[in-house]
Amino acid sequence: MIKVMSQEQQPLLAVNNIHSYYGNIHALQGISLNIFEGEIVTLIGANGAGKSTTIRTISGVMHPREGSIHFDGQPIHQLPAHSLVSKGISQSPEGRRIFPRLSVRDNLAMGAYKRNDRRAIRQDIDRIYGLFPRLKERTKQYGGTLSGGEQQMLAIGRALMARPRLLLLDEPSMGLAPVLVEQIFEIIVRINKEEGTTILLVEQNALMALEVAKRGYVLQTGTVVLHDNADALMHNEMVRRVYLGEE
Repeated sequence: MIKVMSQEQQPLLAVNNIHSYYGNIHALQGISLNIFEGEIVTLIGANGAGKSTTIRTISGVMHPREGSIHFDGQPIHQLPAHSLVSKGISQSPEGRRIFPRLSVRDNLAMGAYKRNDRRAIRQDIDRIYGLFPRLKERTKQYGGTLSGGEQQMLAIGRALMARPRLLLLDEPSMGLAPVLVEQIFEIIVRINKEEGTTILLVEQNALMALEVAKRGYVLQTGTVVLHDNADALMHNEMVRRVYLGEE
């Protein structure tokens, strides 16, 4: 049963009954979700459940055939991906996709390609270095020579350079050692609490995601099967059995 939030304010992001396709494959079959300003909300589910497709549809990489997406009250579901950056949506994609032949600093600068405020861009690069000191140590190093964890830090930092109101994080812990996963999630919490950035987190590691999120949506085969606050989901019998690996 999907619970309805008893919040009076307008959601920052409202996804209403979207249907997305890969050719004839019906990948999203009526996904609806709301994200309010200042929240961390997570999408959890098995591989193929539709988590990354939801992110891609929100970010404009894909367009839904049915349904609508509103950001700050305005429809965005037919807009091209590049125009959403200016509206305040930025993404750290699955697989990081940093520029391997650019330096760390140039990768970060690419995240601010829609901006013209050079002084503020320099200040924001320093701010990213404060969040990720390891990036500062490697500022002149090519992105392709970084470790997996450093590349993930760089991908998140690049997304933050656009000064987003909504940050989309797609599988930030993928392929990382447990100690690095903890570091990444600590920084996600810092970004949310210290900078007030709203975050939609898609994550295979359901336990870590629910520990940092306020609310969560559980996806199965392109549909939302459960929505609740994070603590309730962690104690839900189905979630514990299927996604947290408990007997």
